[in-house]
Amino acid sequence: MRTHYCAEINEEHIGQEITVSGWVASRRDHGGVIFIDLRDKDEVLQLVCDPADNVEAHKIAEEIRDQFVLIVTGKVRARGEGLENPNLKTGKVEIVVDKLVIENRSLPMPFDLGDERVNEEIKLKYRYLEMRTQKSYDIFKLRSKVTIAARNALDEMGFLEVETPILTKSTPEGARDYLVPSRVHGGEFYALPQSPQLFKQLLMVGGFDRYFQIAKCFRDEDLRADRQPEFTQIDVEMSFCDQDDVITVAEKLIYEIFTKNGYTIPTSFKRIRHAEAMEKYGSDKPDMRYDLAMVDVIDIFGRCDNEIFSKIAASPKKNRIKALKVPGGDTIFSKRQMKGFEEYVRKFGAQGLGYFQMKEDGLKGPLTKFFADEDIKAIIDRCELVVGDVVFFGAGEKKIVLDYMGRFRIYLAELMEIIPEETFEFLWVIDFPMFEVEAGKVKALHHPFTMPKVSDKGTLDYDEIEEIESIAYDIVLNGTELGGGSIRIHKEDVQTEIFRLLGIEAEEAEEKFGFLLEALKFGAPPHGGFAMGLDRMIMLMAGTDSIRDVIAFPKTQKAQCLLTQAPSPADNEQLKELSLRIRQIPTA
Repeated sequence: MRTHYCAEINEEHIGQEITVSGWVASRRDHGGVIFIDLRDKDEVLQLVCDPADNVEAHKIAEEIRDQFVLIVTGKVRARGEGLENPNLKTGKVEIVVDKLVIENRSLPMPFDLGDERVNEEIKLKYRYLEMRTQKSYDIFKLRSKVTIAARNALDEMGFLEVETPILTKSTPEGARDYLVPSRVHGGEFYALPQSPQLFKQLLMVGGFDRYFQIAKCFRDEDLRADRQPEFTQIDVEMSFCDQDDVITVAEKLIYEIFTKNGYTIPTSFKRIRHAEAMEKYGSDKPDMRYDLAMVDVIDIFGRCDNEIFSKIAASPKKNRIKALKVPGGDTIFSKRQMKGFEEYVRKFGAQGLGYFQMKEDGLKGPLTKFFADEDIKAIIDRCELVVGDVVFFGAGEKKIVLDYMGRFRIYLAELMEIIPEETFEFLWVIDFPMFEVEAGKVKALHHPFTMPKVSDKGTLDYDEIEEIESIAYDIVLNGTELGGGSIRIHKEDVQTEIFRLLGIEAEEAEEKFGFLLEALKFGAPPHGGFAMGLDRMIMLMAGTDSIRDVIAFPKTQKAQCLLTQAPSPADNEQLKELSLRIRQIPTA
Protein backbone atom coordinates (compact mmCIF):
# COMPACT_ATOMS: atom_id res chain seq x y z
CA MET A 1 0.00 0.00 0.00
CA ARG A 2 3.03 2.31 0.00
CA THR A 3 6.45 2.60 -1.54
CA HIS A 4 7.61 5.34 0.85
CA TYR A 5 6.72 7.06 4.09
CA CYS A 6 5.94 10.75 3.69
CA ALA A 7 9.02 11.89 5.60
CA GLU A 8 11.30 10.08 3.14
CA ILE A 9 10.21 12.16 0.13
CA ASN A 10 12.62 14.94 -0.89
CA GLU A 11 14.17 16.55 -3.97
CA GLU A 12 16.02 13.33 -4.86
CA HIS A 13 12.65 11.77 -5.71
CA ILE A 14 11.57 14.46 -8.22
CA GLY A 15 10.22 12.77 -11.35
CA GLN A 16 9.67 9.43 -9.62
CA GLU A 17 6.28 7.74 -9.28
CA ILE A 18 5.59 6.79 -5.65
CA THR A 19 2.74 5.50 -3.51
CA VAL A 20 2.01 6.93 -0.06
CA SER A 21 -0.73 6.25 2.48
CA GLY A 22 -2.17 8.13 5.43
CA TRP A 23 -4.83 10.45 6.80
CA VAL A 24 -6.06 13.76 5.43
CA ALA A 25 -4.73 16.50 7.71
CA SER A 26 -6.40 19.24 5.63
CA ARG A 27 -8.01 19.85 2.25
CA ARG A 28 -8.01 23.14 0.30
CA ASP A 29 -9.79 23.94 -2.98
CA HIS A 30 -7.96 26.73 -4.86
CA GLY A 31 -10.11 27.55 -7.84
CA GLY A 32 -10.57 23.98 -8.99
CA VAL A 33 -7.11 22.69 -8.03
CA ILE A 34 -7.42 20.73 -4.79
CA PHE A 35 -4.51 20.55 -2.34
CA ILE A 36 -4.45 17.82 0.29
CA ASP A 37 -2.06 17.55 3.23
CA LEU A 38 -1.55 13.83 3.81
CA ARG A 39 -0.11 12.73 7.15
CA ASP A 40 1.29 9.34 8.06
CA LYS A 41 3.12 8.38 11.25
CA ASP A 42 5.52 11.30 11.42
CA GLU A 43 5.23 13.80 8.56
CA VAL A 44 2.90 15.70 6.24
CA LEU A 45 3.18 15.64 2.43
CA GLN A 46 1.30 17.92 0.04
CA LEU A 47 -0.81 16.32 -2.73
CA VAL A 48 -2.02 18.19 -5.80
CA CYS A 49 -5.21 17.09 -7.59
CA ASP A 50 -5.48 19.09 -10.83
CA PRO A 51 -8.25 18.25 -13.36
CA ALA A 52 -5.78 19.18 -16.12
CA ASP A 53 -3.58 16.25 -15.00
CA ASN A 54 -6.17 13.65 -14.00
CA VAL A 55 -9.93 14.22 -14.12
CA GLU A 56 -10.83 11.02 -12.25
CA ALA A 57 -8.45 11.70 -9.33
CA HIS A 58 -9.75 15.27 -9.09
CA LYS A 59 -13.36 14.03 -9.00
CA ILE A 60 -12.54 11.69 -6.09
CA ALA A 61 -10.67 14.51 -4.31
CA GLU A 62 -13.87 16.57 -4.29
CA GLU A 63 -15.41 13.97 -1.93
CA ILE A 64 -12.51 13.97 0.49
CA ARG A 65 -12.78 15.44 4.00
CA ASP A 66 -10.46 15.64 6.99
CA GLN A 67 -9.20 12.34 8.44
CA PHE A 68 -10.25 10.22 5.45
CA VAL A 69 -7.78 7.38 4.89
CA LEU A 70 -6.13 7.58 1.46
CA ILE A 71 -3.80 5.53 -0.72
CA VAL A 72 -2.20 7.80 -3.30
CA THR A 73 0.02 7.23 -6.33
CA GLY A 74 1.62 10.06 -8.25
CA LYS A 75 4.80 11.79 -9.41
CA VAL A 76 7.03 13.90 -7.21
CA ARG A 77 7.69 17.44 -8.39
CA ALA A 78 9.28 20.56 -6.91
CA ARG A 79 6.97 23.13 -5.41
CA GLY A 80 6.64 26.43 -7.22
CA GLU A 81 9.01 29.28 -6.40
CA GLY A 82 7.99 30.98 -3.14
CA LEU A 83 5.61 28.14 -2.26
CA GLU A 84 8.03 26.02 -0.22
CA ASN A 85 7.24 25.21 3.42
CA PRO A 86 10.41 25.39 5.58
CA ASN A 87 8.56 23.88 8.56
CA LEU A 88 8.22 20.48 6.85
CA LYS A 89 10.86 17.92 5.88
CA THR A 90 8.84 17.54 2.67
CA GLY A 91 8.37 21.28 2.23
CA LYS A 92 10.24 21.55 -1.10
CA VAL A 93 8.24 18.90 -2.96
CA GLU A 94 4.68 17.77 -3.64
CA ILE A 95 2.89 14.87 -5.35
CA VAL A 96 0.87 15.31 -8.51
CA VAL A 97 -1.86 12.72 -7.97
CA ASP A 98 -2.41 10.13 -10.68
CA LYS A 99 -4.41 7.57 -8.67
CA LEU A 100 -6.43 8.29 -5.55
CA VAL A 101 -8.17 5.66 -3.42
CA ILE A 102 -10.42 6.49 -0.46
CA GLU A 103 -9.60 3.47 1.68
CA ASN A 104 -11.89 4.59 4.51
CA ARG A 105 -14.04 7.56 5.41
CA SER A 106 -14.21 9.39 8.72
CA LEU A 107 -17.04 10.88 10.70
CA PRO A 108 -16.64 14.59 11.54
CA MET A 109 -14.05 14.83 14.30
CA PRO A 110 -15.33 15.41 17.87
CA PHE A 111 -12.55 18.01 18.34
CA ASP A 112 -9.81 19.69 16.36
CA LEU A 113 -6.60 17.70 16.64
CA GLY A 114 -3.92 19.59 18.51
CA ASP A 115 -6.34 22.09 20.07
CA GLU A 116 -5.04 22.55 23.63
CA ARG A 117 -8.35 24.11 24.73
CA VAL A 118 -10.31 20.89 24.32
CA ASN A 119 -11.71 19.40 27.53
CA GLU A 120 -9.38 16.64 28.71
CA GLU A 121 -12.23 14.18 29.26
CA ILE A 122 -13.15 14.48 25.58
CA LYS A 123 -9.54 13.89 24.56
CA LEU A 124 -9.27 10.83 26.81
CA LYS A 125 -12.54 9.39 25.50
CA TYR A 126 -11.15 9.67 21.96
CA ARG A 127 -7.53 9.06 22.90
CA TYR A 128 -6.82 7.19 19.65
CA LEU A 129 -7.73 10.33 17.72
CA GLU A 130 -5.53 12.63 19.81
CA MET A 131 -2.66 10.21 19.15
CA ARG A 132 -2.78 11.13 15.43
CA THR A 133 -1.07 14.44 16.19
CA GLN A 134 2.61 14.94 15.50
CA LYS A 135 3.17 15.95 19.12
CA SER A 136 1.77 12.66 20.40
CA TYR A 137 3.72 10.57 17.91
CA ASP A 138 6.97 12.33 18.81
CA ILE A 139 6.38 11.64 22.52
CA PHE A 140 5.90 7.91 21.97
CA LYS A 141 8.79 7.76 19.55
CA LEU A 142 10.94 9.29 22.32
CA ARG A 143 9.53 6.82 24.85
CA SER A 144 10.45 3.89 22.62
CA LYS A 145 13.97 5.17 22.09
CA VAL A 146 14.45 5.82 25.82
CA THR A 147 13.36 2.27 26.66
CA ILE A 148 15.73 0.81 24.06
CA ALA A 149 18.59 3.01 25.30
CA ALA A 150 17.94 1.89 28.89
CA ARG A 151 17.95 -1.78 27.94
CA ASN A 152 21.13 -1.44 25.90
CA ALA A 153 22.95 0.51 28.61
CA LEU A 154 22.05 -1.95 31.36
CA ASP A 155 22.89 -4.91 29.12
CA GLU A 156 26.34 -3.43 28.48
CA MET A 157 26.83 -3.03 32.24
CA GLY A 158 26.14 -6.74 32.76
CA PHE A 159 22.54 -6.58 33.98
CA LEU A 160 20.11 -9.41 33.23
CA GLU A 161 16.48 -8.61 32.37
CA VAL A 162 14.09 -10.74 34.44
CA GLU A 163 10.29 -10.50 34.57
CA THR A 164 8.73 -10.75 38.02
CA PRO A 165 5.11 -11.71 38.85
CA ILE A 166 2.14 -9.41 38.35
CA LEU A 167 -0.17 -11.54 40.53
CA THR A 168 1.50 -11.54 43.94
CA LYS A 169 0.92 -11.18 47.69
CA SER A 170 -0.38 -8.04 49.36
CA THR A 171 2.35 -6.39 51.45
CA PRO A 172 2.33 -2.94 53.05
CA GLU A 173 4.57 -0.63 50.97
CA GLY A 174 2.89 2.72 51.52
CA ALA A 175 -0.04 2.97 49.09
CA ARG A 176 -3.12 0.78 48.82
CA ASP A 177 -2.88 -2.42 46.79
CA TYR A 178 -5.10 -3.30 43.87
CA LEU A 179 -6.62 -6.65 44.86
CA VAL A 180 -7.53 -9.43 42.41
CA PRO A 181 -9.93 -12.13 43.68
CA SER A 182 -8.94 -15.75 43.08
CA ARG A 183 -11.49 -18.06 41.45
CA VAL A 184 -9.61 -21.21 42.46
CA HIS A 185 -9.07 -20.12 46.06
CA GLY A 186 -12.42 -18.61 46.98
CA GLY A 187 -12.27 -15.68 49.39
CA GLU A 188 -8.54 -15.15 48.80
CA PHE A 189 -6.86 -12.41 46.81
CA TYR A 190 -3.78 -11.61 44.80
CA ALA A 191 -2.37 -8.09 44.78
CA LEU A 192 -0.95 -6.24 41.80
CA PRO A 193 2.63 -5.21 42.65
CA GLN A 194 3.38 -1.68 43.80
CA SER A 195 6.94 -2.50 42.76
CA PRO A 196 9.02 -5.66 42.19
CA GLN A 197 10.89 -4.85 45.44
CA LEU A 198 10.82 -8.20 47.22
CA PHE A 199 11.23 -10.30 44.09
CA LYS A 200 14.32 -8.39 42.97
CA GLN A 201 15.82 -8.86 46.44
CA LEU A 202 15.10 -12.59 46.17
CA LEU A 203 16.87 -12.60 42.78
CA MET A 204 19.95 -11.28 44.59
CA VAL A 205 19.64 -14.09 47.14
CA GLY A 206 19.41 -16.40 44.12
CA GLY A 207 22.83 -15.22 42.92
CA PHE A 208 21.69 -13.28 39.82
CA ASP A 209 24.03 -10.41 40.85
CA ARG A 210 22.66 -7.77 38.44
CA TYR A 211 18.97 -7.54 37.49
CA PHE A 212 16.79 -5.05 35.67
CA GLN A 213 13.24 -4.85 34.40
CA ILE A 214 11.02 -2.34 32.61
CA ALA A 215 8.35 -3.02 35.21
CA LYS A 216 4.63 -2.33 35.34
CA CYS A 217 3.56 -1.21 38.82
CA PHE A 218 0.17 -0.48 40.38
CA ARG A 219 -0.86 1.77 43.27
CA ASP A 220 -4.39 2.55 44.38
CA GLU A 221 -3.75 6.12 45.48
CA ASP A 222 -5.10 9.59 44.86
CA LEU A 223 -3.97 10.84 41.46
CA ARG A 224 -2.39 14.07 40.26
CA ALA A 225 -0.60 15.37 37.16
CA ASP A 226 2.51 13.18 37.68
CA ARG A 227 0.76 10.08 39.03
CA GLN A 228 -1.28 7.21 37.52
CA PRO A 229 -2.76 4.02 39.05
CA GLU A 230 -0.58 1.95 36.69
CA PHE A 231 2.84 3.17 35.72
CA THR A 232 6.18 1.95 34.40
CA GLN A 233 9.55 2.09 36.08
CA ILE A 234 13.10 1.14 35.15
CA ASP A 235 13.87 -1.23 38.01
CA VAL A 236 17.46 -2.17 38.91
CA GLU A 237 19.12 -4.27 41.63
CA MET A 238 22.73 -5.36 42.18
CA SER A 239 24.74 -7.38 44.70
CA PHE A 240 27.96 -6.74 46.62
CA CYS A 241 27.63 -2.98 46.32
CA ASP A 242 27.48 0.17 48.37
CA GLN A 243 25.66 3.44 47.79
CA ASP A 244 28.38 4.88 45.55
CA ASP A 245 28.32 1.78 43.33
CA VAL A 246 24.56 2.06 42.81
CA ILE A 247 24.69 5.80 42.14
CA THR A 248 27.46 5.28 39.58
CA VAL A 249 25.30 2.77 37.68
CA ALA A 250 22.27 5.08 37.82
CA GLU A 251 24.29 8.03 36.51
CA LYS A 252 25.69 5.97 33.63
CA LEU A 253 22.17 4.80 32.77
CA ILE A 254 20.71 8.33 32.83
CA TYR A 255 23.64 9.69 30.82
CA GLU A 256 23.16 7.04 28.12
CA ILE A 257 19.39 7.59 27.96
CA PHE A 258 19.65 11.36 27.59
CA THR A 259 22.68 11.59 25.29
CA LYS A 260 21.38 8.86 22.98
CA ASN A 261 18.29 11.02 22.51
CA GLY A 262 20.09 14.26 21.77
CA TYR A 263 20.22 15.89 25.21
CA THR A 264 23.38 17.22 26.85
CA ILE A 265 23.80 16.42 30.55
CA PRO A 266 26.80 15.94 32.88
CA THR A 267 28.22 12.50 33.62
CA SER A 268 27.75 12.88 37.38
CA PHE A 269 25.34 14.85 39.55
CA LYS A 270 25.47 16.96 42.70
CA ARG A 271 24.57 15.41 46.04
CA ILE A 272 22.88 16.93 49.07
CA ARG A 273 21.90 15.41 52.40
CA HIS A 274 18.18 15.21 53.08
CA ALA A 275 18.48 17.37 56.20
CA GLU A 276 20.30 20.10 54.26
CA ALA A 277 17.78 19.99 51.41
CA MET A 278 14.93 20.50 53.86
CA GLU A 279 16.68 23.30 55.77
CA LYS A 280 17.77 25.22 52.66
CA TYR A 281 14.91 24.54 50.23
CA GLY A 282 12.03 23.21 52.34
CA SER A 283 11.76 20.16 50.08
CA ASP A 284 13.25 16.70 49.66
CA LYS A 285 13.11 17.27 45.89
CA PRO A 286 14.44 20.81 45.41
CA ASP A 287 14.54 22.40 41.98
CA MET A 288 18.17 23.44 41.50
CA ARG A 289 17.65 25.44 38.31
CA TYR A 290 17.50 28.55 40.51
CA ASP A 291 18.86 29.53 43.92
CA LEU A 292 16.60 31.23 46.49
CA ALA A 293 18.00 29.16 49.36
CA MET A 294 16.73 29.69 52.89
CA VAL A 295 19.02 30.81 55.71
CA ASP A 296 18.54 30.00 59.40
CA VAL A 297 18.26 33.13 61.58
CA ILE A 298 16.65 31.70 64.70
CA ASP A 299 19.63 32.70 66.87
CA ILE A 300 19.45 36.35 65.75
CA PHE A 301 15.68 36.55 66.20
CA GLY A 302 16.07 34.99 69.63
CA ARG A 303 17.75 38.22 70.78
CA CYS A 304 15.02 40.57 69.53
CA ASP A 305 12.40 42.35 71.67
CA ASN A 306 9.44 40.67 69.96
CA GLU A 307 7.92 38.17 72.37
CA ILE A 308 6.50 35.95 69.60
CA PHE A 309 9.89 35.50 67.92
CA SER A 310 11.82 35.09 71.15
CA LYS A 311 9.38 32.40 72.33
CA ILE A 312 9.73 30.50 69.06
CA ALA A 313 13.52 30.84 69.20
CA ALA A 314 13.59 29.40 72.72
CA SER A 315 12.99 25.91 71.21
CA PRO A 316 15.48 25.70 68.30
CA LYS A 317 15.17 21.93 68.03
CA LYS A 318 11.45 21.83 67.25
CA ASN A 319 11.04 25.34 65.76
CA ARG A 320 12.55 27.29 62.88
CA ILE A 321 12.92 30.92 61.80
CA LYS A 322 13.96 31.01 58.15
CA ALA A 323 15.01 33.88 55.92
CA LEU A 324 14.47 33.80 52.15
CA LYS A 325 16.31 36.48 50.20
CA VAL A 326 15.01 37.66 46.83
CA PRO A 327 17.75 39.57 44.96
CA GLY A 328 16.34 42.81 43.55
CA GLY A 329 12.92 42.07 45.04
CA ASP A 330 12.48 45.62 46.26
CA THR A 331 12.25 46.77 42.64
CA ILE A 332 10.08 43.81 41.55
CA PHE A 333 7.34 43.59 44.17
CA SER A 334 4.89 46.26 45.26
CA LYS A 335 3.88 46.56 48.92
CA ARG A 336 0.46 45.25 47.94
CA GLN A 337 2.06 42.14 46.43
CA MET A 338 4.16 41.55 49.53
CA LYS A 339 1.06 41.70 51.71
CA GLY A 340 -0.56 39.22 49.34
CA PHE A 341 2.34 36.83 49.90
CA GLU A 342 1.22 36.48 53.50
CA GLU A 343 -2.19 35.27 52.31
CA TYR A 344 -0.44 32.68 50.14
CA VAL A 345 1.63 31.11 52.94
CA ARG A 346 -1.30 31.13 55.37
CA LYS A 347 -2.94 28.50 53.14
CA PHE A 348 -0.16 26.12 54.23
CA GLY A 349 -0.28 26.77 57.97
CA ALA A 350 1.78 29.94 58.34
CA GLN A 351 0.81 32.35 61.13
CA GLY A 352 2.28 35.25 59.16
CA LEU A 353 5.15 36.38 56.93
CA GLY A 354 7.59 39.15 57.78
CA TYR A 355 9.92 40.99 55.43
CA PHE A 356 12.73 43.54 55.31
CA GLN A 357 13.75 45.75 52.40
CA MET A 358 17.37 46.70 51.84
CA LYS A 359 17.45 50.43 51.06
CA GLU A 360 20.31 52.86 50.45
CA ASP A 361 20.10 54.01 54.07
CA GLY A 362 19.86 50.53 55.57
CA LEU A 363 17.39 47.77 56.38
CA LYS A 364 13.75 48.88 56.50
CA GLY A 365 10.52 47.21 57.52
CA PRO A 366 7.96 46.97 60.31
CA LEU A 367 10.08 44.44 62.24
CA THR A 368 13.32 46.44 62.45
CA LYS A 369 12.19 48.26 65.62
CA PHE A 370 12.52 45.01 67.56
CA PHE A 371 16.22 44.53 66.74
CA ALA A 372 19.39 46.11 68.06
CA ASP A 373 21.73 47.69 65.51
CA GLU A 374 24.25 44.86 65.81
CA ASP A 375 21.51 42.29 65.09
CA ILE A 376 20.30 44.26 62.08
CA LYS A 377 23.87 44.09 60.81
CA ALA A 378 23.95 40.36 61.61
CA ILE A 379 20.83 39.82 59.44
CA ILE A 380 22.38 41.79 56.58
CA ASP A 381 25.60 39.77 56.82
CA ARG A 382 23.90 36.37 57.28
CA CYS A 383 21.57 36.93 54.32
CA GLU A 384 24.26 38.69 52.24
CA LEU A 385 21.89 41.57 51.48
CA VAL A 386 22.65 44.39 49.05
CA VAL A 387 20.61 47.45 48.12
CA GLY A 388 17.40 46.44 46.34
CA ASP A 389 17.03 43.04 47.99
CA VAL A 390 13.98 41.87 49.92
CA VAL A 391 14.20 39.18 52.57
CA PHE A 392 11.13 37.29 53.84
CA PHE A 393 10.88 35.53 57.19
CA GLY A 394 8.87 32.51 58.30
CA ALA A 395 8.69 31.43 61.94
CA GLY A 396 7.03 28.60 63.83
CA GLU A 397 7.02 24.81 64.11
CA LYS A 398 9.83 23.21 62.09
CA LYS A 399 7.78 21.03 59.71
CA ILE A 400 5.24 23.76 58.99
CA VAL A 401 7.83 26.48 58.39
CA LEU A 402 9.97 24.35 56.09
CA ASP A 403 6.88 23.30 54.14
CA TYR A 404 5.36 26.72 53.50
CA MET A 405 8.69 28.47 52.95
CA GLY A 406 9.65 25.74 50.47
CA ARG A 407 6.36 26.25 48.62
CA PHE A 408 6.86 30.02 48.77
CA ARG A 409 10.30 29.62 47.19
CA ILE A 410 8.75 27.84 44.18
CA TYR A 411 5.88 30.34 44.03
CA LEU A 412 8.31 33.29 43.87
CA ALA A 413 10.47 31.62 41.22
CA GLU A 414 7.42 31.05 39.01
CA LEU A 415 6.11 34.56 39.66
CA MET A 416 9.45 36.15 38.72
CA GLU A 417 9.84 33.76 35.75
CA ILE A 418 13.43 32.93 36.71
CA ILE A 419 13.18 29.17 36.05
CA PRO A 420 15.21 28.44 32.90
CA GLU A 421 13.50 26.26 30.30
CA GLU A 422 15.08 23.37 28.39
CA THR A 423 17.57 22.90 31.24
CA PHE A 424 18.11 19.65 33.12
CA GLU A 425 19.40 19.93 36.70
CA PHE A 426 19.88 16.54 38.36
CA LEU A 427 20.42 16.15 42.10
CA TRP A 428 20.94 13.22 44.44
CA VAL A 429 19.25 13.61 47.83
CA ILE A 430 20.92 11.20 50.23
CA ASP A 431 20.79 10.20 53.92
CA PHE A 432 17.01 10.16 54.25
CA PRO A 433 15.44 9.56 57.66
CA MET A 434 14.62 5.90 58.15
CA PHE A 435 11.28 6.61 59.81
CA GLU A 436 8.61 9.27 60.10
CA VAL A 437 5.98 9.55 62.82
CA GLU A 438 2.42 10.46 61.84
CA ALA A 439 -0.36 10.62 64.43
CA GLY A 440 1.84 8.68 66.82
CA LYS A 441 2.42 5.84 64.33
CA VAL A 442 5.91 4.97 63.09
CA LYS A 443 6.18 4.53 59.30
CA ALA A 444 9.08 3.73 56.98
CA LEU A 445 9.89 6.86 54.96
CA HIS A 446 10.96 4.79 51.93
CA HIS A 447 10.09 1.15 52.62
CA PRO A 448 10.79 -1.27 55.49
CA PHE A 449 13.53 -3.13 53.58
CA THR A 450 15.90 -0.13 53.56
CA MET A 451 19.19 -0.50 55.42
CA PRO A 452 19.37 1.86 58.40
CA LYS A 453 22.52 3.66 59.45
CA VAL A 454 23.67 2.45 62.86
CA SER A 455 24.73 4.80 65.65
CA ASP A 456 28.31 5.27 66.81
CA LYS A 457 27.66 2.37 69.16
CA GLY A 458 26.88 0.13 66.20
CA THR A 459 23.23 -0.16 67.23
CA LEU A 460 19.87 1.41 66.38
CA ASP A 461 19.67 3.09 69.80
CA TYR A 462 18.79 6.76 69.32
CA ASP A 463 17.10 9.32 71.55
CA GLU A 464 14.35 9.74 68.96
CA ILE A 465 13.35 7.27 66.27
CA GLU A 466 13.15 10.04 63.65
CA GLU A 467 16.88 10.65 64.11
CA ILE A 468 17.75 7.28 62.56
CA GLU A 469 19.02 7.78 59.01
CA SER A 470 18.90 5.27 56.19
CA ILE A 471 21.17 4.43 53.29
CA ALA A 472 18.58 5.73 50.86
CA TYR A 473 18.85 8.11 47.94
CA ASP A 474 16.49 9.86 45.53
CA ILE A 475 17.34 11.21 42.09
CA VAL A 476 15.63 14.56 41.48
CA LEU A 477 15.27 16.29 38.12
CA ASN A 478 14.08 19.91 37.95
CA GLY A 479 12.20 19.62 41.23
CA THR A 480 10.53 16.31 40.35
CA GLU A 481 11.43 13.03 42.04
CA LEU A 482 12.59 10.91 39.12
CA GLY A 483 13.29 7.84 41.20
CA GLY A 484 15.09 6.50 44.19
CA GLY A 485 16.52 3.52 45.92
CA SER A 486 18.51 2.22 48.83
CA ILE A 487 20.90 -0.34 50.12
CA ARG A 488 18.70 -3.17 51.38
CA ILE A 489 18.67 -5.09 54.61
CA HIS A 490 20.36 -8.44 53.92
CA LYS A 491 20.42 -9.85 57.47
CA GLU A 492 17.38 -11.44 59.05
CA ASP A 493 17.97 -10.07 62.56
CA VAL A 494 18.19 -6.47 61.30
CA GLN A 495 15.02 -6.89 59.23
CA THR A 496 13.20 -8.33 62.23
CA GLU A 497 14.29 -5.36 64.36
CA ILE A 498 13.05 -2.87 61.75
CA PHE A 499 9.68 -4.64 61.66
CA ARG A 500 9.56 -4.37 65.47
CA LEU A 501 10.26 -0.62 65.37
CA LEU A 502 7.44 -0.26 62.82
CA GLY A 503 5.05 -1.96 65.21
CA ILE A 504 4.90 -5.16 63.13
CA GLU A 505 4.82 -7.99 65.63
CA ALA A 506 6.59 -11.30 65.00
CA GLU A 507 3.39 -13.16 64.06
CA GLU A 508 2.34 -10.48 61.55
CA ALA A 509 5.87 -10.28 60.12
CA GLU A 510 5.90 -14.03 59.60
CA GLU A 511 2.48 -13.97 57.93
CA LYS A 512 3.32 -11.13 55.52
CA PHE A 513 7.07 -11.45 55.04
CA GLY A 514 7.93 -14.97 56.19
CA PHE A 515 9.27 -15.92 52.75
CA LEU A 516 11.66 -12.94 52.82
CA LEU A 517 12.86 -13.53 56.37
CA GLU A 518 13.53 -17.16 55.54
CA ALA A 519 15.43 -16.23 52.37
CA LEU A 520 17.69 -13.86 54.33
CA LYS A 521 18.84 -16.85 56.41
CA PHE A 522 20.32 -18.57 53.34
CA GLY A 523 23.36 -16.40 52.69
CA ALA A 524 21.80 -13.24 51.31
CA PRO A 525 24.52 -10.97 49.84
CA PRO A 526 24.76 -7.23 50.50
CA HIS A 527 22.64 -5.63 47.80
CA GLY A 528 20.92 -2.44 46.73
CA GLY A 529 19.25 -0.81 43.78
CA PHE A 530 16.98 1.86 42.48
CA ALA A 531 13.91 2.47 40.34
CA MET A 532 13.22 5.41 38.04
CA GLY A 533 9.80 6.39 36.81
CA LEU A 534 9.84 5.97 33.03
CA ASP A 535 6.64 7.97 32.60
CA ARG A 536 7.96 10.91 34.64
CA MET A 537 11.26 10.83 32.78
CA ILE A 538 9.52 11.03 29.41
CA MET A 539 7.24 13.79 30.70
CA LEU A 540 10.28 15.90 31.66
CA MET A 541 12.24 15.11 28.50
CA ALA A 542 9.26 15.93 26.29
CA GLY A 543 8.51 19.14 28.18
CA THR A 544 4.87 18.28 28.83
CA ASP A 545 2.97 19.11 32.03
CA SER A 546 1.03 15.90 32.52
CA ILE A 547 2.07 12.28 32.82
CA ARG A 548 -1.12 11.38 30.92
CA ASP A 549 0.46 12.82 27.75
CA VAL A 550 3.18 10.14 27.77
CA ILE A 551 1.03 7.08 28.56
CA ALA A 552 -0.73 5.57 25.56
CA PHE A 553 -4.09 4.99 27.24
CA PRO A 554 -4.08 6.81 30.60
CA LYS A 555 -6.68 7.01 33.35
CA THR A 556 -8.40 10.14 34.62
CA GLN A 557 -7.78 11.61 38.08
CA LYS A 558 -10.61 9.35 39.26
CA ALA A 559 -8.72 6.29 37.93
CA GLN A 560 -11.20 5.75 35.09
CA CYS A 561 -10.53 4.84 31.47
CA LEU A 562 -13.03 6.96 29.55
CA LEU A 563 -12.19 5.14 26.34
CA THR A 564 -13.18 1.64 27.51
CA GLN A 565 -15.40 2.74 30.42
CA ALA A 566 -13.29 0.84 32.95
CA PRO A 567 -13.82 0.05 35.75
CA SER A 568 -17.19 -1.52 35.01
CA PRO A 569 -19.60 -3.82 36.92
CA ALA A 570 -19.17 -7.59 36.83
CA ASP A 571 -22.20 -9.75 36.14
CA ASN A 572 -23.65 -12.09 38.75
CA GLU A 573 -22.13 -15.21 37.17
CA GLN A 574 -18.64 -13.72 37.34
CA LEU A 575 -19.15 -12.69 40.96
CA LYS A 576 -20.39 -16.16 41.85
CA GLU A 577 -17.32 -17.80 40.30
CA LEU A 578 -15.12 -15.52 42.41
CA SER A 579 -17.07 -16.16 45.63
CA LEU A 580 -17.95 -12.48 45.78
CA ARG A 581 -21.15 -10.60 46.56
CA ILE A 582 -21.70 -6.86 46.16
CA ARG A 583 -23.04 -5.21 49.29
CA GLN A 584 -24.23 -1.63 49.20
CA ILE A 585 -22.74 0.40 52.04
CA PRO A 586 -25.26 2.97 53.30
CA THR A 587 -24.08 6.57 53.12
CA ALA A 588 -24.35 8.85 56.14
